[in-house]
Amino acid sequence: MDAKDILGLPKISLPIPQEKKSRPQKDSQRKPDGISREVYALTGGVAPLMPSVDVNQLKKRHQPENEKITWEWLSFTNSARKDDLKLYHWVRVVNGAPPTGDYSFAKYNKSVDVIKYTDEEYEKHLTDPSWTKEETDELFDLCERFDLRFVVITDRFSSSRSVEELKNRYYSVSRAILIARAPSPADVSSHPLVKEPYNISQEIERKRALSMVLSQTKHQERKDAEVLSEAKKIMESRMAAKAAQDAELAVASNASPERMEKTTALVDTASPSNIQATSGVAPLMSMAENAAAAAASLRAMRVYLRTYALDKMVQAASSSAGLRTIKRVEQFLQELKVNLKPKVPTKAVCAEHLELRKEILTLLNLQKLLQNKEEGSSYRESSYTETPDTPKRLQRGIDQDRTFVPDSVSFGGISTERVGKRDQKRKGPGREAPSSPANSNKRPRKLKATDS
Repeated sequence: MDAKDILGLPKISLPIPQEKKSRPQKDSQRKPDGISREVYALTGGVAPLMPSVDVNQLKKRHQPENEKITWEWLSFTNSARKDDLKLYHWVRVVNGAPPTGDYSFAKYNKSVDVIKYTDEEYEKHLTDPSWTKEETDELFDLCERFDLRFVVITDRFSSSRSVEELKNRYYSVSRAILIARAPSPADVSSHPLVKEPYNISQEIERKRALSMVLSQTKHQERKDAEVLSEAKKIMESRMAAKAAQDAELAVASNASPERMEKTTALVDTASPSNIQATSGVAPLMSMAENAAAAAASLRAMRVYLRTYALDKMVQAASSSAGLRTIKRVEQFLQELKVNLKPKVPTKAVCAEHLELRKEILTLLNLQKLLQNKEEGSSYRESSYTETPDTPKRLQRGIDQDRTFVPDSVSFGGISTERVGKRDQKRKGPGREAPSSPANSNKRPRKLKATDS
């Protein structure tokens, strides 16, 4: 029964009006001006490859009304040329007045300043048994003419000289003149010709190596690549072996002879306090080993941030310590008003910070060893007070080899040795114990019904 039955209404379901779903509006793209509707529909709204802008929409260049521009075929001269050659080109003329001034491309004519020398300077500073003065004069004339293009100079040179020989002669003469004309050699020490003199042997070797590389075949290139890869593998293996060797040397140097003697002495002693003390020396040794391993891993990386290296070294130094010890180190640093991480992590600052952490860890370990030592000594003193007849230190070899044999102690005039023998005789099978005079005076035991 529902509300319609109560009200007496017919059970006819009324049609539920369905809401029309709103379609998303398409972005209407405006057709650009200058293009017909049919052509724009063919493009599908994609931007054209070439700009289709109406020329009328472009900004027109402002031209004064009283300015008359014409183009005329006029002659011109170039200041870069030493002859008076006249050439012709089209020139923009405004109001009938041709442009004045030098040719616009004459500024790109750059020439090299070649050093000149006199006959006196040549005889005094530039004489060379392999070169004559005529050859040197010809070389400098060609250098000035062709702007130090030594390949062209070699082709135009009268005698058969190589490019390297011509370069060596030119730069050696220029360098000697500069030094001779300077008041002191320090005045021209920064000049390129003096600072970096030409090396003919190095240049010949460079060109020979370059020609060898350029003339290699594909097979030779593959072989060279294989050799280089093998050399790289050998280099990496040697670096890894060197890093491991450095780590071993660091561990050996950190373990001093005094520390080793103390460690052996602590192991030799057999008291509980000494056993606890030896457990405190282990972190000191493992600390150095972890630091050496971390340094070896950093050397293998080659490139790393200094903050990352500091974190690694701190972790290595604190790896043997527990969480409580690490927190105590941090509290110690805060008490000293030292930042947990340096604000300026330079090499010196990081080294000092790491050294401070190591010293704090060593101090905490020594405090722990001292505490264990004091507890062990108090334990021994308490044991000595309980048994005063016990000697404080027994001979180690005798105590370990000799077994405990109890002495015969008498109780009421009867020794325990005799009692033991009597019990053994009494327990023997098939033998009755002889009646003692003490037992003969006892009354006989009454028989019970179960005994019969």
